Amino acid sequence: MPSAKAQSTVSRQWELLRQLPSRSPGITTAELATRLHLSGYKISRRTIERDLIDLSLMFPLQCNDASAPYGWYWQPGVSVELQGVTLTEALSLALVEDAIRPLLPNSMLRVLEPRFNHARQKLKSLGEENHAARWLDKVASVRPDLNLQAPEIPEEILETLQQALLEEKQLQCQYYSAHSDKVSQLTLNPLALVQRGLITYLIGTADSYSDVRQYAVHRFRELSLLVSPTQGLKDFNLQAYLNSDALQFGNTERIAFQAWLSEKQARLLRETPLSADMALTDLGNGDGYRVTATISDSWQLQWWILSLGDALVVEMPLNLREQIAQKLRNAAAGYE
Repeated sequence: MPSAKAQSTVSRQWELLRQLPSRSPGITTAELATRLHLSGYKISRRTIERDLIDLSLMFPLQCNDASAPYGWYWQPGVSVELQGVTLTEALSLALVEDAIRPLLPNSMLRVLEPRFNHARQKLKSLGEENHAARWLDKVASVRPDLNLQAPEIPEEILETLQQALLEEKQLQCQYYSAHSDKVSQLTLNPLALVQRGLITYLIGTADSYSDVRQYAVHRFRELSLLVSPTQGLKDFNLQAYLNSDALQFGNTERIAFQAWLSEKQARLLRETPLSADMALTDLGNGDGYRVTATISDSWQLQWWILSLGDALVVEMPLNLREQIAQKLRNAAAGYE
């Protein structure tokens, strides 16, 4: 097996070839050095010059030495396509792999699989010699809430959903509702697939109904693709749907929210505001703060309020204040 140094040299020279333009005046060694430094290769201009001279013996490269600084490029009329991925592409693929797997059809994933594998192999082989290849060891994305386990989704269920979205066809299904604890037989118009935290949702409408709903993918019991086309696609815009806070669940009506906050919680909220129009008012004398904001009256809002305990007291709207108060009374009764 080649040494780590040999693998690094081959990878560097391959990256070098990828940077060369197809026409004169070409690219200078200084420009190449800058690009390779950005990719994590600690290399001098002199080494790049030696690499280019060596590579020109095996590849149709040309040096524009009519005037300094000299530029390097592929010879005219040569069609060269270097297979593989750059270090930057390898890092990008490794970072997004887990996130995109639930959202891409298997047919597309099969095409990407060799590139995912190649990306992992490239990062592993360059890890000792190239500090940029070790970037994945230095960054992470973690969930801010309780570390629950993602529900299992049968592969055939996900494949059928993705196929229906791809082909824009209706679905026949049996769907389990956790709220009613019942299984319903439905004909669905699949409109989009959305990953929200640990849960993957199918966004769609039930046949003969126009209201758009969310269906947790792991709750489908049976699923079959129909030949009939999906209805309502032309009237649906995923980005507009997401911007409406529909995935916050509950009533997404905008409300004028007002609450008392502890000083500590006010400091935290100042860093991550509730909305663009959020305002914090110091009540003085160590009496805390008042926060006002225009936000969606969603389940997410109520969960957030309850999670803060006595660090926040809802003042307005009154119906939200009473809902929170009742939940806290019920919870407290369970501890008596």
